[in-house]
Amino acid sequence: MPRGRYSLHDPHDHTPLADEYFHCAPGPSGWRYVSQLTTPSGDRSGSVDLALDDLGRPIRLELHAGGWQVRGAALDGVTWVRTDPTGEHATEGNVRAHAFTGASPAFLVATARLLRLTPGSPATRVRLVALTDPVLAPLTVDQSWALVSREAHPTDNGPLTVDAYEVTALDTGERSTVHLAGDVVLSAPGVELEDLETPPSVFE
Repeated sequence: MPRGRYSLHDPHDHTPLADEYFHCAPGPSGWRYVSQLTTPSGDRSGSVDLALDDLGRPIRLELHAGGWQVRGAALDGVTWVRTDPTGEHATEGNVRAHAFTGASPAFLVATARLLRLTPGSPATRVRLVALTDPVLAPLTVDQSWALVSREAHPTDNGPLTVDAYEVTALDTGERSTVHLAGDVVLSAPGVELEDLETPPSVFE
């Protein structure tokens, strides 16, 4: 069960945004990721609880940020309920999309797991519902993912396979590179892995 800490920052000006303390693990029905976020000053600022089925689809998502809460799952595309801080004005949403995305590194692992790309295969288009900071506002986005390399790196615990993905935002054309090792993000725009207590899990 990987356990560690990511630091999140603005990918453009590198302003620190949060620390995300996480643990994750594959299970009999898929994969689960749980985390708590704190501000740079140490105040608690949110949480993530994401469970995937064995095909990589989100079967349960619960996010908290800025006093807001979103619960969602893959149902007729993806469906969610977003609740305001007072709890009086819950809104429901549904989009013909494949999965969710957001600021948490969990969503990068989840999208890679959903797509199951192989090195050298053509780029794959995916539609996602982004739950954007600071109030988890939903925004439908289209991305293109390609697995551009897969390399094994020697470690004290044996070889570590690192996948490099090229991710393109189809509305702007902006490209970025995401490095994953199993179910851990090694680096991505706005994300750095600061601490990892146990090795990544390897998906079958």
